[in-house]
Amino acid sequence: MKKHGPLCILTFSDPMFGVNTYLLWTQNHTAAWVIDPGLAPVAKKVRAAVAEHRLSPQAIVLTHCHADHIAGANDLCQAFADLQVWAPHGEAHMLTDANANLSAPFGFDVLAPAAGRVVRPGDTLELVSLVWYALDVSGHSPGGLAFFCPEVGVVFTGDALFAGGIGRYDFPGSSGPRLLDNIRRHLLTLPPETVVYSGHGPATTIAAERDDNPFLQEHFRP
Repeated sequence: MKKHGPLCILTFSDPMFGVNTYLLWTQNHTAAWVIDPGLAPVAKKVRAAVAEHRLSPQAIVLTHCHADHIAGANDLCQAFADLQVWAPHGEAHMLTDANANLSAPFGFDVLAPAAGRVVRPGDTLELVSLVWYALDVSGHSPGGLAFFCPEVGVVFTGDALFAGGIGRYDFPGSSGPRLLDNIRRHLLTLPPETVVYSGHGPATTIAAERDDNPFLQEHFRP
């Protein structure tokens, strides 16, 4: 478990695509979020962690709606009756469309519950006392979002920015120029010490990616 001030984070990775699913809560409170629930057995592990820490999941917060990041949503919503799915604006339809979320082209249909809340860039979300800002990082997907909390210095970037990499932009609805522009404007402008939790791979920092990420060096070299 990682701690950033009052914020507690558990990370679970699925064995097929290596998607990072995050369980978030704050010390001394039961309200929790699940970010990007991946394929089995991730949902089972999240349920066990919820029970162990005596949490009450409030929302599944999605950075984007590709199949590998929504696959565990059904299982979790069945387990926790009051759980809502919060999806990015422009991608909510992908939750219930296996072609749009790219699962059907890979030969298996992934469907998730309809969005209980649609999140737009600039919106704020609250986990107890922590305020999170939705940032536009679209480009890997049509409406991808990152979620940044200044108080604890953490950002969840989904598949926009990784340690040493950036998201693919060869999918339907992707755009390399838009992704790179959003990374430049909305992520690299965050405080350099901000810890980056990505959709795949290890955590990093904004400073490390700004200075050493080869994809960003290539495109943003002076």
